[in-house]
Amino acid sequence: MSLSKQIVADLTAAMKAQDAGRTSTLRMVKAAMMNRQIEKGSELEDDDMQKLLRSLMKQRRDSIEQYQKAGRQELVDKEQAEIDVIETYLPQAASQQEIEQAVAAAVAETGATSIKDMGKVMKAAQSALAGKNADGRLVSEAVKAKLNQ
Repeated sequence: MSLSKQIVADLTAAMKAQDAGRTSTLRMVKAAMMNRQIEKGSELEDDDMQKLLRSLMKQRRDSIEQYQKAGRQELVDKEQAEIDVIETYLPQAASQQEIEQAVAAAVAETGATSIKDMGKVMKAAQSALAGKNADGRLVSEAVKAKLNQ
């Protein structure tokens, strides 16, 4: 079953179970999915769905950051609950160790020596972590730490 069909099926199940939080999140995901399908003009492949879900998670993380600065804990909790639901549809996230190994390999591969080479290293590291659902911010921090040594 494709990821988009799985989300629709889980939305139906959540509505039947009267799980308000999960239903709300899955409706938001489905709406984003439908918008992306309209933009693309065809059904979304699983890779496209994973990109969409990562984008939605990034938006939620950015919102959490802003809500924490504003002292709005109830909104932080709501956004975190949405992240928890979205994460169930993505592959297991890359560990910090996997990210550091990929960055070290990318630095060796590109021959990077300074922070000026960060773009090349990021590109190589992201491609090495393609199927691992790595958070771009964590990869960026690992690259900066490695290049500043």
